[in-house]
Amino acid sequence: MSYRNRLTLLAGLDTLIVLTAIYFSYILLHPSIEVVFDNLLWSVVVLLVLHHLFASIFQLYNKAWEYASIGEIVSILKAVTFSIAGTAVFQYMMDMPIFGRALFTTWTLHMILIGGSRFAWRMYRDHFMKKKQDMERVLIIGAGQGGTLVARQLLSNPELGLKPAAFIDDDFRKYKLQILDIPVVGTSKGIVDAVEKYKIDKIVIAIPSLSRKEITRIFDECSKTKVKTQIMPKIEDVMLGKVPVSQFRDVEVEDLLGREPIKLDIDGISEYVSGKTVLVTGAGGSIGSEICRQICLFTPQKLVLVGHGENSIYSIDMELRNLYRDSIEIVPVIGDIQDRERMFEVMEEHKPDVVYHAAAHKHVPLMEYNPREAVKNNVFGTRNVAEASHTFGVKTFVLISSDKAVNPPNVMGSTKRIAEMVIQQLAETSKTKFVAVRFGNVLGSRGSVIPLFKRQIQAGGPVTVTHPDMTRYFMTIPEASRLVIQAGSLARGGEIFVLDMGEPVRIVDLAKNLITLSGYSVEEIGISYSGLRPGEKMFEELLNDKEIHPEPIFPKIFIGKALHEQDEEVHYLLKNFESLSEDELKEFVVNLANRRENLRFLVAE
Repeated sequence: MSYRNRLTLLAGLDTLIVLTAIYFSYILLHPSIEVVFDNLLWSVVVLLVLHHLFASIFQLYNKAWEYASIGEIVSILKAVTFSIAGTAVFQYMMDMPIFGRALFTTWTLHMILIGGSRFAWRMYRDHFMKKKQDMERVLIIGAGQGGTLVARQLLSNPELGLKPAAFIDDDFRKYKLQILDIPVVGTSKGIVDAVEKYKIDKIVIAIPSLSRKEITRIFDECSKTKVKTQIMPKIEDVMLGKVPVSQFRDVEVEDLLGREPIKLDIDGISEYVSGKTVLVTGAGGSIGSEICRQICLFTPQKLVLVGHGENSIYSIDMELRNLYRDSIEIVPVIGDIQDRERMFEVMEEHKPDVVYHAAAHKHVPLMEYNPREAVKNNVFGTRNVAEASHTFGVKTFVLISSDKAVNPPNVMGSTKRIAEMVIQQLAETSKTKFVAVRFGNVLGSRGSVIPLFKRQIQAGGPVTVTHPDMTRYFMTIPEASRLVIQAGSLARGGEIFVLDMGEPVRIVDLAKNLITLSGYSVEEIGISYSGLRPGEKMFEELLNDKEIHPEPIFPKIFIGKALHEQDEEVHYLLKNFESLSEDELKEFVVNLANRRENLRFLVAE
């Protein structure tokens, strides 16, 4: 129905209600019509005008009554009360006898008839238009504001095919209460029983304030059922209109394994990023591209995207241009960090204030077979970008490192540790603040275990895990990127920053969670153990014993002591790289990264 037709219908209906209500009120209380006829005529005119005036003021004709609730009742109450009060004032000013009982009766009839006419549509829509046989029954976890918001949305939109059947809440004070006529039937320990008793088809977790630990606990209870579990969108996304509250998403492994997000020092970050020129190497990769997205939130003047992959740079360039074309100058640069001349050209042309060096070879088993390429990219590439940054006066240089750089038994971790040594050496003499940031495995990044497990599950299994006791630290891509950006604001030169990553996660537990999240049981998909791959460790460390500072420099961020007593050996590697065989190179970088004394004899020779 068009707005004009809707307005005409409601205004006409209200006119009929006003006339009927006041007429019957006066007639019922004053049977002698001759006594009140003159007063009644003027009172009807005034009441009618006032009603339409206040109905307009309180927007009774603009509301979607199919979604009517307490707010709409309050609007009706205000409009009716003010119009009746205005009529009484008019009668008093005109020296008319004030028929108080008649006006009160009129007020009562108005509330009943106008309220009833509005809510009749909602009642019809809720109880007669629903195809109840097609409705899935929903168990809502959380009977607070989030859960109520979800329930109200489902009740108001029967076309979604979802009917809220019951609430679960750990607040004992809510037990057996009814919210929107939906019962609160127990706590999270009773999820399995509630699913069976109320014939639940879907579970929705609707507690926005839940910690990751609590989400994991509740999901573990939900996974004991065969019912699909989803989670409501973020409240801020709903409030900003990005998604409707009914657009539930599947529970992701990031919800279960991630930690509470660190709070950033916004002022500190803005001071060294806003209005500046920022350059990101490896800008098309998982970490590099997310760093670019996070940096754009602080409005740099120019963002230079450096990468050797044409397609990945094109993707992040187009994404950011669509969002920030009017506020940030975005420059895509195709270039390989191993090309020293190209890196110096780029630095000279753009003269960045801040450089985030995210380009690297990162796959442990692959680098075991290709140690020369690992050194060329991770060590020489880092040196090229770092020395170009020093030459052209970059203020802050942040190296993206890895927990695999701690006591590394493999080539990849060793080359990342040597890259740290390279920038620590530069930090001693350069005006550029060189720092490194170490973090663990990044959930969902290219080549990470999550996409691999998902492909294996989609193929019907089994999921391959190297060892039942293998553990790793995990973090989300946005969290890793925010840590990198925050570290830049804390930089003084030569530091290694490490995120407090909580407890390590067993890879087999991660596999089991992914299987459950995909709607299967572990028995259906299966888990097989393949054994450790070349260069892999059973567990990772973030700092070795000699590097640890006991207190965090920033909430959730620790700083490692600068250790670079192997300067001579690093120079030897850079100078004699070409003359070393693959096996010699592999042995040398692992020994160097672990600061083994036997290297000194080789260098002395």
